[in-house]
Amino acid sequence: MMTNVLVAHSSDVEKASFYKKTYLHVALSILAFIGVETVLLNVVPTELIAMMFGQKYTWLLIIGVFWLASMLANKWSLSQSKSVQYLGLGFYILLEAAIFLPLIYVAVLQAGVGVIYQAAMLTIAMFAGISAVAFTSKRDFSFLRNIIIIGGFISLGLIVGGAIFGFNLGLWFSVGMVILASATILYQTSKLKDSYTTDQYVGASLQLFASIMLLFWYILRILMSRRS
Repeated sequence: MMTNVLVAHSSDVEKASFYKKTYLHVALSILAFIGVETVLLNVVPTELIAMMFGQKYTWLLIIGVFWLASMLANKWSLSQSKSVQYLGLGFYILLEAAIFLPLIYVAVLQAGVGVIYQAAMLTIAMFAGISAVAFTSKRDFSFLRNIIIIGGFISLGLIVGGAIFGFNLGLWFSVGMVILASATILYQTSKLKDSYTTDQYVGASLQLFASIMLLFWYILRILMSRRS
């Protein structure tokens, strides 16, 4: 049985196996993220966490390193080698845990652990609903690609501008990012079969995991803003 054929050109059995393995790895990635984040919250000094979001240029450096490392992880995820795909996924989980550390710390400090659970449940519910639409709808979501690219550049510019000049992007920016993350999940899910081979389910899970974490980030920020 060929394992380097696009999912779109594979048999129904192979498609089902690919999606099953992909979403299993997404779930395991989320669990791994929770485990790593818990360890970091318990071992990283609070002074270091405060420095991550207390200095604007430090945060810009973190964003820059995260962006470059994300590109490397995504490149690894597209490899035909399973070990390289796992390396990319594991590396990205560690990156996400590090970038989330100050946000989770502040959320727990200001609003309690409950807000984390609420944001997680909302994220999972939205991801499940969007995935259902992508799998059941017969529409072509290719038109979302340009919207996502343009929206991504605009949001990145606003984030960098906010970090440099010290202005608060506010609630509506977070709402817009939730919409952008949702559109990304819808587009990615509908295009998985055209982007990956049947043996690249680890890489496909990394792509979905990244979008889920983006959605979770801004849902959490919205919930925090409502409690502040």
